[in-house]
Amino acid sequence: MNDLTRVGGVFEVEHIRDGKVISKFDAHNLVTNEGLNHMLNVTLHGAAQLTTWYIAPFEGNYTPVAALTAATVTAASTESTAYDEATRVEWEELTAGSTAQTITNGSGAGAVKAIFTMNATKTVYGVFFVSASAKSATTGTLFSALRFPAAVAVVATDVLNITYTIQAVSS
Repeated sequence: MNDLTRVGGVFEVEHIRDGKVISKFDAHNLVTNEGLNHMLNVTLHGAAQLTTWYIAPFEGNYTPVAALTAATVTAASTESTAYDEATRVEWEELTAGSTAQTITNGSGAGAVKAIFTMNATKTVYGVFFVSASAKSATTGTLFSALRFPAAVAVVATDVLNITYTIQAVSS
C-alpha cells in the first residue's frame, strides 16, 4: 500500500522598501508533528478546533524540525518581535473553506496578506504558523514553520507581505 496523503504549504513573501518590492519568493514549509496531530485529532477524534491562526517571523539562524512545538518555537527560532503590529499577524483565509484541497489567505481580489511593518534592522530567517496571538507566546499549537531559502535583511519601515497556502494531496 503506497497511497499517501501529503499536507504542506507554501509561504509567498514580498519584501517592500520605500513602497517598492525589492524581493519576492515562495518556499514550501515543514508541517510539524504537533500540527499533523492537531489536524488528525480535530478531524477524526473530536478535539476542539482552533479557529484563528497567526504568522510570526523569526530571526535566529535556525532550520525548523518536525518535533518543533508552540512551546519551543519562540526560543528555538528566536522569534522576531521587531514589527509595529501589536501581536503576531492573523492569517485570514480568503475563502469560506476548501473545495479543492487548498486554503489560503490568497492573492488577487479579496486577498488578506499578513503584513509586517518592521521597526528595526534585523535579519529574518523564516516564519511560523501558530494558534497563539501574543508575540513570544509559548502556548497554542504550532502547525508549520519555514526557513527562507535566503535570509531577508530588513530595516525599520520595511514591509513583509506574507501569503500562506495550505494543501492536502492524495497520491
